[in-house]
Amino acid sequence: MMEAYEDIHQNGWAHSIEVWQSGELTGGLYGLAIGKAFFGESMFSLSSNASKIALLYVANRLNDGDIELLDCQVESAHLINLGARVIPRSSYVRSLDTACATAQSTENWPDVPLPCSKLLFD
Repeated sequence: MMEAYEDIHQNGWAHSIEVWQSGELTGGLYGLAIGKAFFGESMFSLSSNASKIALLYVANRLNDGDIELLDCQVESAHLINLGARVIPRSSYVRSLDTACATAQSTENWPDVPLPCSKLLFD
């Protein structure tokens, strides 16, 4: 699985959103970006709320119009509490058709640290 993700990352499809504190990786998430859809694969936290900060970054991309569909894959109370919502399959398929219409790799994601204050207060 790691080798497959390394390959698709090298081709601009897989992305990790990492949260670092004092030089230590404290949490984040990873997934696939296809066109304007982001398919979240997994989240992790080594400190409180670190994965939420990473999810907030992706949500801000959604709000900015860079992403049209953020697929969390599995409904959970945690994600619903953060603002996710379940949609009917027919709506999901229509959203996929639109968001993935230009299925190009997205290696243009920023590769620089973003301060949490920018994410929280923009």
